[in-house]
Amino acid sequence: MTFSVHGLAVSRGIAIGRAVLVASSRADVAHYFIDASKTTEEVQRVRMARNAVTEEITRVQHDLPKDAPHELAALLDVHLLLLQDEQLISGVKHWIIDRHYNAEWALTTQYEIIARQFDDMEDEYLRERKADLEQVVERILRHMKGVASPVQPAAQAGASRKKSQQDLLLDDTMDVPLVLVAHDISPADMLQFKQSLFAGFATDVGGKTSHTAIVARSMDIPAVVGARSASQLIKQDDWVIIDGDAGVLIVDPSPIILAEYGFKQRQGELERERLNRLKHTPALTLDGQKVELLANIEMPEDTLGAVKAGAVGVGLFRSEFLFMGRSGQLPDEEEQYLAYRKAIEGMHGLPVTIRTVDVGSDKPFDKPAGRAQEGHLNPALGLRAIRWSLADPPMFLTQLRAILRAAAHGQVNLLIPMLAHGSEIRQTLALIDHARALLDNKGVAYGPVRLGAMIEIPAAALTLKLFLKYFDFLSIGTNDLIQYTLAIDRSDESVAHLYDPLHPAVLRLVADTIAECQRQGKGVSVCGEMAGDVNMTRLLLGLGLRSFSMHPSQILAVKQQVLRADAGKLVPWALRVLAAEEPGLVLDI
Repeated sequence: MTFSVHGLAVSRGIAIGRAVLVASSRADVAHYFIDASKTTEEVQRVRMARNAVTEEITRVQHDLPKDAPHELAALLDVHLLLLQDEQLISGVKHWIIDRHYNAEWALTTQYEIIARQFDDMEDEYLRERKADLEQVVERILRHMKGVASPVQPAAQAGASRKKSQQDLLLDDTMDVPLVLVAHDISPADMLQFKQSLFAGFATDVGGKTSHTAIVARSMDIPAVVGARSASQLIKQDDWVIIDGDAGVLIVDPSPIILAEYGFKQRQGELERERLNRLKHTPALTLDGQKVELLANIEMPEDTLGAVKAGAVGVGLFRSEFLFMGRSGQLPDEEEQYLAYRKAIEGMHGLPVTIRTVDVGSDKPFDKPAGRAQEGHLNPALGLRAIRWSLADPPMFLTQLRAILRAAAHGQVNLLIPMLAHGSEIRQTLALIDHARALLDNKGVAYGPVRLGAMIEIPAAALTLKLFLKYFDFLSIGTNDLIQYTLAIDRSDESVAHLYDPLHPAVLRLVADTIAECQRQGKGVSVCGEMAGDVNMTRLLLGLGLRSFSMHPSQILAVKQQVLRADAGKLVPWALRVLAAEEPGLVLDI
C-alpha cells in the first residue's frame, strides 16, 4: 500500500530506489550493572572505541578526494573535537566508576545529558549540533559492537533480489539504485555516497541547518531530513521515492506514481544541465539591470563552492562557525586572522562580507563559570549577537583586529548583527576605531572596510535613517526579521505554520528598507532564506533589490529567474503584492 512520510526538503532533486535501512545503534543498547572490579575494563572499552573512531575519521580526512565538498573537512573537524570533549569523557567515566553502568549504558546516558543542553539553545544552527554529538556516539557504539559504516554495504545490497513490478518498469530506462533510510548519517559516512549506489537518503532527525543537510546540498544529493519515524515505518527493500524538492518520501509507489516521478527525475536532470550552462553568464535582467548574486558561507573552505557556483562575492561569512565546538576556548586573533584571510584569498579579489559573531549567552562557548547555567526565559530576546559582543569588549576587539588585518588582503565588508539602538551603533563604531588604534600602536598593517548593519529587528527597519547615517550598506536578515515581526519562534512546531515570509508587515519592512537605501544611494542586500527562494526572486526584483546572498547551491536557479525577468515591468505587480491583504494569492497569479 502506498503511503507518504513528510519531512524537510534540504537538498533538491528526486531519487528512486530500494530502501536500505540502518537502525540507530542506541536503540538496542544493553543496560546492566557491572561488578566494581570490571570498571577499569569498561572504561578501556570506551577509550578503545573512541580512539578507533578518531583514527577512522583522521584517515578519512587524509584520504579526502579532491572533489569532496569542502564542508566535509570542516564537519569532520567538529566530530574530532567532540570526540575529545571533556564533558563527554568525564561523564562516561563517572557513570562507569561511580554508578557501575556498563560502557554502552554510560555512553548513552551521558549523551542524553549533553543533548538536553543542546535542546535548550535558541540558535537553530547550534541546537542542531546535537545531531553531530549523536553521530559521534553512534560511531563509538558501532565500534564497540564491531559494526561497519552503514553506507559501505550498499554495493552488495539487493544483488540477488527477486524483481517486482517496479523493477520491471524501470529496467528499460535506468539501473535500479538504492536509497538510504537512517536515523541519522554522519559526515564521514556521507563520503561513501560517492563510492556507493545510493541515489539519495532520508533521516528521522535533522533540520535545514544540520550538518547532514549542509553536506547533502554541497554534494547535490536528493535528501529529506526530519522525517520523524521514517526508519521505523519503511521496511528493508521497500520501494521509496525521495522528493527532495517537496520534502516527501513516497513508500511502495504504484507503477503510475513511479512512472510520473521517473519522468520528473529525468526533467530535473535536464534542468540541472541547463542551469550549469549559466555559470559564466552575467546576471542581467531582460531590461539590462545588473544583479549581484552572492554566497553565504560558514567556513573559509566554502569559498571554493561559492566561486564554482558563479558567485560574485561573499554576502555573508558567518564568523560564529569559527567559535563552535571548542569547549569554551575562543579562537585567538591570529587564528581568526588566518581564517578570514583564507576566505578573502579564496574569493580571488571578489568582496567578502564578514559578519561579527552572532551567538547568544546560552551557547556552549560562552563565558563559563556559571553564566551558561543561568536561566534564559527567552534567549532570542536576550544577550545575543552584538549585545553579546558589546558585553565582552576584549573578545569583540580581538575579532575586530583580526578582520581589519585580513582586510589588507582584499575587499572586506564588516557586518554587524542585531543592532537596534543608536547607543549600540555608537558603541560599536567606537570599538572599531579603538581596534584600529591598537593596531596602529603596534605598527600592524590593516586594510579599509565598508561598514554594514543587519536589519533583522523591526525597530531597526523603522529607524533606517539613523542606521544609514552611520553605515555604508544594510543587509536584511529575513529569517530573524520574520521571527521578530510576527512573534514566532520558528523552532516551535506548534506555531511554525505562522512563520510567513509573505505577511504584509514583513514585506512592508523589506520594501521600505530597500527603498530608503536606494533614496540615499546606499547598498542593500537580502541574506536570509528569502534570497535563495526562487518563488520570491521576481517580487524582490520588483521591489528594487539588486543584491541577493544565498547558499551557493541556490545561485544558478535564482540566476535563471533573474535572466527571465524584466525588472521594470515587475514594479507595478510588486506594488500590488505589497498592498494585498493576502500577498501569497497575488504572488501566484
